[in-house]
Amino acid sequence: MMAGLTRRAAFRGALGLTAASALTACASTTWAGEQGYRNAIVIDGNLVVPIDPGNRIAEPDAAQLRRSGLTAVKLSLGGDSAGRAETAEDVGAVNSCIAANPDLYMKIDTASDIAEAKRTGRIGLILSFESAAMLEGSVDAIDAFRASGVLVMGLSYNRTSPFASGVLAKESTGLTELGREAIARMNARGVSVDLSHSDEVSSLAAIAASTKPVLITHAGCSAVHAHPRNKSDAQLRALVKRGGVVGIYELSFINTDSPQPTLEDYLAHLTHALDVCGEDHVGIGSDTLATEFETTPEILAAWEADIARRKAAGVGAPGEGPLPFAVGLNRSDRSRIIADELARKGYSSRAIEKVLGLNFLRVFGETWG
Repeated sequence: MMAGLTRRAAFRGALGLTAASALTACASTTWAGEQGYRNAIVIDGNLVVPIDPGNRIAEPDAAQLRRSGLTAVKLSLGGDSAGRAETAEDVGAVNSCIAANPDLYMKIDTASDIAEAKRTGRIGLILSFESAAMLEGSVDAIDAFRASGVLVMGLSYNRTSPFASGVLAKESTGLTELGREAIARMNARGVSVDLSHSDEVSSLAAIAASTKPVLITHAGCSAVHAHPRNKSDAQLRALVKRGGVVGIYELSFINTDSPQPTLEDYLAHLTHALDVCGEDHVGIGSDTLATEFETTPEILAAWEADIARRKAAGVGAPGEGPLPFAVGLNRSDRSRIIADELARKGYSSRAIEKVLGLNFLRVFGETWG
């Protein structure tokens, strides 16, 4: 749900030495706690980082980011409905911010860049789309945005697009012929297909149509809590058969029965995904802010205004409204908390490092080309 740029403003060889060291480390069966986290490749499948075009990031935010332990994040541009021109401006704004903060951010263009981000202590930004609105029904737009560095793209955002139906579609159209063309173009151009906001009929068809693994970068499990944004075990198993990865989010959709989801709610979805998919196909896709979500009156008013906008536009999912974090994870180093909790539940170091980032890294390497 946290879509859009903030307006303020040969696997081993591909990974390089840093990631190879991480792979060696994960051969241990016991999680090494803080040291293990510092050594790990940590990738969040959907996260909003502070962006201030042409300016330095405010030091309090920068300090949180440096403490986060993040290696790379997938940053969604264009929101839920922005067109091609506006989204191109978003790409330019991110590039401008990276140029002004070369010690903090690094643009990711290849899978091997993620190892470089780790080596240099910066956060790699993976440009992506959750929506397909910016493609404006044109498969050729995929080429143009890929040339500008967008590496992950969706087919629909909750509602129906020319390519596929979304999770809130009143009637499922499934994957259209144009959607099949879009997937073929993404496969050919080195773009990862993201089905986070597409419905089950469209997603199953897209998984079957793609010649490369696809992603569900941020979602929950409907077997744990039934919700349109959560994915069925059938979708998860289909994803696994084709080598894909699902990232688990911490939005209110993981438990709409309480005022605010909790860490326990989050872990219920994460461990269910691990049970169904196995350790090679699950990651973290928080779908919130990279920094702590503050609850000042101004921020809360802005949040409520955006919820109202989404509802009026027909893209707001049932249960939207609670703040976008699970209690216990509203911090920049949320992935470290998740890793420690998995260790307490008996997961091996190898499994934890895969969830932290190696699974996403594998699919990026297989799809970006």
